[in-house]
Amino acid sequence: MAWRSSGSTNAELISNMLRNGVFNSERVAAAMTKVDRANYVLDKGDAYMDSPQRIGYGATISAPHMHAHAAETLLPFLRPGARVLDVGSGSGYLCAVLFHLVDAPGSQGQGKVVGIEHVPELVERSTENLRRDGLGRALDEARIEVVAGDGREGYAREGPYDAIHVGAAAPSMPKKLVEQLKAPGRMFIPVGTSEQKIVQVDKDETGAVTETELIDVMYVPLTDRPQ
Repeated sequence: MAWRSSGSTNAELISNMLRNGVFNSERVAAAMTKVDRANYVLDKGDAYMDSPQRIGYGATISAPHMHAHAAETLLPFLRPGARVLDVGSGSGYLCAVLFHLVDAPGSQGQGKVVGIEHVPELVERSTENLRRDGLGRALDEARIEVVAGDGREGYAREGPYDAIHVGAAAPSMPKKLVEQLKAPGRMFIPVGTSEQKIVQVDKDETGAVTETELIDVMYVPLTDRPQ
């Protein structure tokens, strides 16, 4: 039903996804409603289409239904005050959604989202997008931080993380990302090459890790910048 969920406004897009059963969490819907996708895409005319769009440099912004699915999967670990890593943060869109979830009442200003992106130009552009979307103060206070780097290595400096989202497909499970998960914690990551699946990685209180395959997908690869 995802392909039927496009709208003419951001609110209509989110409402259509809820009505079509793409996801069910009112909390995720509220966070996504606060983030205007038009601030994060190049083609403003297609901002509210439920489809991925190219954002330059070989990168894409995922379809809204995939962002909703990712946020809902990670939701048990997106408590107020949680720390989150978004690997391959691209346009900054999901950083914004995740921030609204962890900066909810009760966070006491402790919630933080780190986006890591290997294309410096996208780091700069995503920061501009976040400011345009009203999140300048969160950036200034380092409650949202977007850094340039190899996402396959994670960003240990701000870890461990309650939740990790990976927005591009890794050929195999990145060991360093698993290491940077808090115990307990959860990661949402596409894994594979010609055939890809979303894998939910859970680390329990003892540090034991389990992997659960969720759905078949097709993401751009988690690789170095094209030369």
